[in-house]
Amino acid sequence: MREVTPTADATPPAEAMFAADEASRGLGIELREQGEGTATLRMTVTPAMVNGHGIVHGGYVFLLADSAFACACNSHGPVTVAAGADITFVAPAYEGDELVARAEERTRYGRSGLYDVTVRRGDEVIAEFRGRSRSISSTKPEES
Repeated sequence: MREVTPTADATPPAEAMFAADEASRGLGIELREQGEGTATLRMTVTPAMVNGHGIVHGGYVFLLADSAFACACNSHGPVTVAAGADITFVAPAYEGDELVARAEERTRYGRSGLYDVTVRRGDEVIAEFRGRSRSISSTKPEES
């Protein structure tokens, strides 16, 4: 596992992808560590992320887990996207909470992969996410 530092000479594929991820970075999500098939991201719950029940909206927890999944599955180099994902919410999170998502590759087979992400507040599990990936040739639309 390599800690992400701004002085690295050769940028790993996951770091390059995350640097261009305006959605995640715009929410204050930080890529803390990345390695082959793994990634750790961090996010602080802001007032804008809290729903009408006073807890973080599940979409933000999903987004954090999905971003960790994206970094882990893109660590190998080819452009890889989500083919599907599921999440189980285990405990609520609140404004000001620091959430950490840790993604780990379970297996890759052909152009597909399976990844698990655990989202925690400290030692407490907030959510469990499972993502299914697919490597593709490009994310650019086909020209007509």
